[in-house]
Amino acid sequence: MKKQLLFIAIFLAILTACQEKKSQAETQVYVENWDSLASYEEAPDWFRNAKFGIYYHWGLLSVPAYANDWHPRGLHIEGSDDYRQHVETYGHPSEFGYHDFVPLFQTDSFNAENWADLFVKSGARFSGVVAEHHDGWSNWDSEINPWNAMDMGPHRDLVGELEKAIKARDLKFVTTFHMARNLQIFQNDSANWLNDKSYFPYNPNMPTSSTDSLIRILYGNIPREQFYENWIGKLKEVIDNYSPDLIYFDGELGKLPDSLKLAFATYYLNHAAANNKEVVITHKNGELPKEVSLMDLEKGRMDEKTDYFWLTDETIAHGSWSYTETLEVKPASEIIQVLIDIVSKNGVLMLNISPKANGVIPQEQQETLLEIGEWLNQFGEAIYDTRTWTVYGEGPTVLGESGHFLEWKAYTPNDIRFTTKGDALYAIVMGWPGDSVEQTIASVNEQNLNSKQIESIKMLGSDETIEWTTSENGLTYTTPSSAPSTTAVVLKITLQ
Repeated sequence: MKKQLLFIAIFLAILTACQEKKSQAETQVYVENWDSLASYEEAPDWFRNAKFGIYYHWGLLSVPAYANDWHPRGLHIEGSDDYRQHVETYGHPSEFGYHDFVPLFQTDSFNAENWADLFVKSGARFSGVVAEHHDGWSNWDSEINPWNAMDMGPHRDLVGELEKAIKARDLKFVTTFHMARNLQIFQNDSANWLNDKSYFPYNPNMPTSSTDSLIRILYGNIPREQFYENWIGKLKEVIDNYSPDLIYFDGELGKLPDSLKLAFATYYLNHAAANNKEVVITHKNGELPKEVSLMDLEKGRMDEKTDYFWLTDETIAHGSWSYTETLEVKPASEIIQVLIDIVSKNGVLMLNISPKANGVIPQEQQETLLEIGEWLNQFGEAIYDTRTWTVYGEGPTVLGESGHFLEWKAYTPNDIRFTTKGDALYAIVMGWPGDSVEQTIASVNEQNLNSKQIESIKMLGSDETIEWTTSENGLTYTTPSSAPSTTAVVLKITLQ
C-alpha cells in the first residue's frame, strides 16, 4: 500500500511539473530577438496616465550621510574631500572600508506602510526603491548577491516590504538598477584607475582591489563573466519575487553584451505576459532599443513636445540623490512647475527622495511631498490621465535644449502650459497673474482650436465666474479676486 501511495505521489508531482512547464511555454509570447520584442507597447496606458511617481535612493550608501551618493566612490580617492572626511571620521579605507559600514546600516525606524501612505498623500501613482545602486549592495533578499539587506545589515527584505505596502494601495511598483557601473574594468590599466565608468576606483592599497572571495563581489572586482551572470540573475530574482511594474536602468549598460540585455528584456516581458501585466523598461542614452524601452532624462527634460512618451527622474534636493546631513530640499513650487512642463511635453516625472539610513524620511522632505500632494489634489484634473495639446505652451521661459542635467529656470505667470482630456483643454498658468486682472493666452486661437468653439471657462479651485472673450489675439480672461494657488493655476476650457 505504501508503495502504491509513493507511486501516486511521484506521478502527481511529475504531472504537476509537466503542466507548469506547459503553462510556461504557452506564455512565451516573445522569442529572444529584438524584432519579436518590438511588438510590445513600451508605454502602457497606466504609465501614460500616471504622470507622477516617487522613488528613493536608500541603502548602504545612506549610512555615511556625507557629500552625495558618490561618496562611497570618493572616499577611495586620495586627496579628495570624501577621502579626508572618511579618514578623519573612520580611519584609512584600508582599515575601515566601505564594506565596514554594513553593520551600521540599521533600519529600526523604517515602516513601509507609513512610507506608502505618505506617497499616496503626495499624489504619486507609482513608487519604488533603488534595488541596487552602483555600490554592489542589494536591498532585497538575494540568493545571488551575499551583500544583501536580508543576510547582512538590517536583516530585512526592504524591497519585499515596500512592494507589499505599495501594491496594497493600488500604486504601481518600481525597482531601479544602477549596478552596471559597479563592474571594475580597469584592474590592468593604471592610467584609468580613477575612471568613473567603474564606480569604485581600483587601488592596490585599498579594499577595491581585494581578491577576497566575498569582499571583491561588493566592489565589482570580479571576472566579467561572473559579473554578467550575477547581473542577469539579480534581475530575474527581482522579477520573479517582486514582479515590478517598471524597471529603470541607470547608465553604463554599454558595458554589457547586447545578448545579455536581450535576455533580460525577453524574460521580463514574458513574465509580464504570463501574469497579465503591462510593464515599463527605461534606459538612458540609447542603451536599449526604443522599441522596447522609454528614454529617461536625468535631471533633464525635453525642450519641445514629443510624439512619444518619456521619463524624467529628478531629485527632491539640490546636489545629492541620497541623504546627507547638509541636504538642501527644493521648494514644492519648483517641483510642481517642473512636473507641469514635463506633462505638457508628453513626459512623466519620477521624483527621488532621500531617506535616512534608519528609515526616517526627514520632515522637510515630507512637507515638500505633502505640498505637491495638496496641489495635485486641487489641480490634478489637469495632470492625471491627460494628453498633450497642439502646442505644449507659450511664454518667455524656455529650456533652450533637451537632455540631462538642465539648469533650473524660474517660470513667470506669463508662462502657460497646456494639457487635454476629453472635451477639456487645460491652460496651466505658472504662477498668479494678480487679482482681477486680464490675461491673454495667445495660443488659444482659432487655428489651434481647429474650428472647435469654447463652451465655458472655469478656474479650478475658484467658485467665481470667469469673464472671457476671444479675438485674433487669442483668449482674454479676467482672473478671480483671489488666487487658488500662487504656484500654478488652471483654466479649464470646455470645448464643443
